[in-house]
Amino acid sequence: MAFFPFFRTFVAKMSHNDLPMKRFLLLFFTLFSSLLSPWGALEGSSLHAQTPADSTEINSASRFFREVSVVIPETPPRWGATLLLHPSSMIAMDRRVKKWLKDKRSLAIGLELNHVTLPSDSDAFAADFGYPTISAGFRYTFNNKVRMHRSPDPEWGLAEEVDYDSRLGNTLSAYATFARPLSRSRHWETDYSLSIGLGYNRLKYNPIDDIDNELIGAHLLIYFGAGLHLTYHPVPEWGIKAGLEFVHHSNGALSRPNKGSNAVGPTLALVYTPYYKALTTPRPRAEGFSSDDYGKGYFLNFSLGVGAKTLLEDWNLTQYKTPYGDPDYRTDDFKLYAAYSLQADIMRRYARRWASGCGIDLYYGTYYKRSREIDQDPRKGNYGEKYSPVSVGFALKHNVYYHNWSANMALGVYVFRRMGKDMESNETPYYERIGVHYHFPSLGGLTIGANVHAHLGKANFTELAISYPIPLSL
Repeated sequence: MAFFPFFRTFVAKMSHNDLPMKRFLLLFFTLFSSLLSPWGALEGSSLHAQTPADSTEINSASRFFREVSVVIPETPPRWGATLLLHPSSMIAMDRRVKKWLKDKRSLAIGLELNHVTLPSDSDAFAADFGYPTISAGFRYTFNNKVRMHRSPDPEWGLAEEVDYDSRLGNTLSAYATFARPLSRSRHWETDYSLSIGLGYNRLKYNPIDDIDNELIGAHLLIYFGAGLHLTYHPVPEWGIKAGLEFVHHSNGALSRPNKGSNAVGPTLALVYTPYYKALTTPRPRAEGFSSDDYGKGYFLNFSLGVGAKTLLEDWNLTQYKTPYGDPDYRTDDFKLYAAYSLQADIMRRYARRWASGCGIDLYYGTYYKRSREIDQDPRKGNYGEKYSPVSVGFALKHNVYYHNWSANMALGVYVFRRMGKDMESNETPYYERIGVHYHFPSLGGLTIGANVHAHLGKANFTELAISYPIPLSL
């Protein structure tokens, strides 16, 4: 084939500054050669008899792969790939969902590009996490078998049964994954993984032809995944991975409905790991940083968040207490309200990858007047309640760092909150917050990120946040 001499010449002429591209070409053509190798195995077969031209092409390909490996210096590759299959079942998170979720089966296929940092790279963060795998991937989930239908039940209030099943629709997701190894040996590897990203769902709730789809209320979704895996490497370059994964899609309370789709099931994957031998070869741990390079000690952290939410109370009112024929009967049009937060924390960075502390959280909800209107609606009849746009909480905080990225978590309890009887009946007196943030060292450690505020895992609002740390000398 004419392209083999062409690429041989092209790669040979690439400068040393193009080393990453050379490595990429080597990965690509190594994968391609694995597809060509069965042809050679069938060389003597009468069903696949080769012509002299065929033999010349395969020999040319073989020469190319031998020569391109000489062109690139003998440094271990750091890039790999994963092809995965994930059959799963939708799980009902509450008793209402159990009643109307009829068929739960789904199937996802995915492709991921993986990167590792090797012990020879003198990366202290990677060493602390056991040299994790960082991946960027796409996943397509076939939800066409998932069906939802509300049969007559007093719990549905004024909502009437329809003569069709609602569908969930297929989902395309783009995400990043952090997979931390629990153990590695010559042939076996175990890990857990956490993923975050965005999804696009083809269908969403509407009162015309998807009225019982209470899982997804928007096309654009937040993606979260978690998994536990076992990988067998028959040879260092290839692995067969099996495990159990949980995948969640929801809209972060930015629209209604927002039950979210939650799927769990086994996963099976083929993994290309040209770097695995370098990860399992015993060698002294690289010392890339001193113990104080990460800013050890106490610091104050101030954060301002600007977010938005729709109200679960509006959803319940229009779904279950509005009669058929009313313009708001089971509507899909919900107002978006602004939500603000201010946090003041004292934290201690006691390890390169961890910081913990506590703080005061202030919240301002522009939706408090709407909460009062719903309470005093004749269909609710909750009078005499007190209302305030301000809520105050005390929370324990924990940050996990990897270079300039961090995952920030909080578990708090309200010490002051007056949002009315109906809203408080749908919430818990405690709250959770989780977010992903990026730090800018050149700006004094200023961070920008996104958080989801929740009550018992149920999203309350989604926000963008900016934070600034102030070191303390204690």
